[in-house]
Amino acid sequence: MLPAPHMFGDTPLVLVETQDELLRCAQQLGRARVIGVDTESDSFHHYREKVCLVQISDQHTDFVVDPLRVPDMGPLGDVFANRDICKVFHGADYDIVSLKRDFGVKMHNIFDTMISAQFLALPRVGLADLIHTWWGWHLDKKWQRHDWAARPLLPEHLDYARGDSHWLPTLRDLFLRKLEHAGQLAPVLEECEVLEAREWVRPRHDPADFYRVKGSRQLDELGQRALRAVFRLRDAEAERQDRPPFKVLPEEILYELAVSRPLSLSAMNETFRAGAPFIRRYGEGLVRALIEGIASDDPLPVAPEAAKREPGLRGPRAERLMNALKEWRNAVVNRTNLPPIAVASNGVLRELTRVAPRTVEGLADVPELRKWQAAKYGAEWVELIERVLGPERAPGEDEGEVPAGSSRGRRRRRGEPVSEPEPNLEE
Repeated sequence: MLPAPHMFGDTPLVLVETQDELLRCAQQLGRARVIGVDTESDSFHHYREKVCLVQISDQHTDFVVDPLRVPDMGPLGDVFANRDICKVFHGADYDIVSLKRDFGVKMHNIFDTMISAQFLALPRVGLADLIHTWWGWHLDKKWQRHDWAARPLLPEHLDYARGDSHWLPTLRDLFLRKLEHAGQLAPVLEECEVLEAREWVRPRHDPADFYRVKGSRQLDELGQRALRAVFRLRDAEAERQDRPPFKVLPEEILYELAVSRPLSLSAMNETFRAGAPFIRRYGEGLVRALIEGIASDDPLPVAPEAAKREPGLRGPRAERLMNALKEWRNAVVNRTNLPPIAVASNGVLRELTRVAPRTVEGLADVPELRKWQAAKYGAEWVELIERVLGPERAPGEDEGEVPAGSSRGRRRRRGEPVSEPEPNLEE
């Protein structure tokens, strides 16, 4: 009886754990034209996440590089920066920012198979689904949340890791033909070029981090002060334990503490289930944090969105336009079966609403707008904006509208309210 075929055929697996091994790996990869790349990190298990494995496959070899053993990952930097080598990822965003954060690499000439699958309107875009669809192999995802900082690496760990890079070069070849046939190659390549510039932008201990908790913007000032205090306590405890913050206290509990603000253990036990584990572990510290946080006169930081708010269309007309743009997008999605992200993201629609360009040339003023979007949908958007907003008015003529470049809005006119609520432009 012949042995069952192996998922990876006769492709050798090379575990790279020394500097000399990495040098030989980088030399071989430097001669390749296309390589598949993936990473494994430990964010589900540790406070400060890090890249624990880098998987790279060319047409000859599957390499699994262990950056926890290799002293200097620098030799891979030349491979990632080489514009003549196409780096194929699946869902590249996190991998790219993690590689830049941990190893300071530059990234050029990437191709993302997940973006490709989205622009091809495939019903399932996960890598395991794509591999099963075209090759019939089943990728076991049981190690997806494994602690990749743990050692030793077992054979099943290495087989799982190589599976995420082994198929990528071949998948790219398949998708290039399909994208070209569907007229979607140029949009995908532009999206991939945008990904190259991604950077890790979240600093540790950012004073505005607590605004990431869902519902934080709707809290009153005391609630936000309370939330900031318990958020800081959780972060310090997570760092001390070397655990992800959500495993110390879920955000839902932080938010409820900020709303109810129990200032004693008895009040906390009345608000939550009496004797809840988090109260036994952190109750006294949370009470102190709430008391001190509410009493603090330390100014609240500006919310990130408010800090970068740009002038432009606001008020009821902005809400009407945003709703019309969403209806337009839904119609395109229904007609093409493309996912919304392959038409226009909410962020792009928000910026279209704010800038409200009246000409195709004016689309150049819309941040984050892609060239392919302007070429494909620009005329439709301009026509829709004209239809929803009517003839263009003089700058500042509309209530709630602050033209770009105008200083109006920094000073309150007599009779105007001190502040005006923003329309909810989120889905």
